[in-house]
Amino acid sequence: MMSLCHNIINISCVKSSWSNDVRASLYSLMVLIILTTVVGNLIVIISISHFKQLHTPTNWLIHSMATVDFLLGCLVMPYSMVRSVEHCWYFGDVFCKIHTSTDIMLSSASIFHLSFISIDRYYAVCDPLRYKTKINILVIFVMIFISWSIPALFAFGMIFLELNFKGAEEMYYKHIHCIGSCSVFFSKTSGVLAFMTSFYIPGSIMICIYYRIYFIAKGQARSINDASQKFRIGLEEKNGISRSKERKATKTLGIVMGVFLTCWCPFFVCTVMDPFLDYTIPPILNDALIWFGYLNSTLNPMVYAFFYPWFRRALKMILFGKIFQKDSSRCKLFLELNP
Repeated sequence: MMSLCHNIINISCVKSSWSNDVRASLYSLMVLIILTTVVGNLIVIISISHFKQLHTPTNWLIHSMATVDFLLGCLVMPYSMVRSVEHCWYFGDVFCKIHTSTDIMLSSASIFHLSFISIDRYYAVCDPLRYKTKINILVIFVMIFISWSIPALFAFGMIFLELNFKGAEEMYYKHIHCIGSCSVFFSKTSGVLAFMTSFYIPGSIMICIYYRIYFIAKGQARSINDASQKFRIGLEEKNGISRSKERKATKTLGIVMGVFLTCWCPFFVCTVMDPFLDYTIPPILNDALIWFGYLNSTLNPMVYAFFYPWFRRALKMILFGKIFQKDSSRCKLFLELNP
């Protein structure tokens, strides 16, 4: 006999029919993802906040992104976990709207931050002499403001004004809506708009900038190689350093792009295609793809912070409680600041 989320038989959502073992496994996996997301991003936040040497414009952008991902792990993922495992929403209609809006806002804000970080890295690698004049604290503040405000206005405006239903109200209320559900529904127009705003535009910026950096780095390496044939002794050391920095920046951005596209592309492709396929994509697949997207926030601190030596040293100091020692904030985590 099937279980219902509520006692209203005709319009209640159907509860998941998974066994207790399957539920326990799913809860364990999701709790692990949530804890990794919260702890990883919290360490990034503490590191950049505490150590004065890390108070650079670029790091404040990473700090802001870590805050977004931390809040996603704290405020959104736990409720999504219950919804995904039980197939029921027990927290009321108003909180459903708040949760959905916050989910869309924070997920989009995380992607916006990734896009702006790629712009920052472009100037750092491709125009290092003018980097500090172009990317100052005011520019970073504007980037952070845009990364939070546009996703917030878009998400809360769309959900609370019910613009996501526009053009598909009859389909939703007749064939999809049930009591005890809190799924994200998009019409054809709102689905395309969400796809463009939250994924396609920031994602395209990241891809274009990555390829621009890649080809400029290759050109710089070729120029240095040509010059070093004529001035081998004087430029040998500089050549090695430059190529090493270019390779590191290109490799890091390559990993960023790979993680970003792997995590979010399936969800957004399904989101934009579902209305055009008459909503035939199974809800369980959509749920799984949402969690795949959440993994981007789990992996962000590993990609952006764990790859840097300063982070490993900061992590060690945090774990051993050395940050509570006097003047620990002035500790030198590296010899010199590189963009």
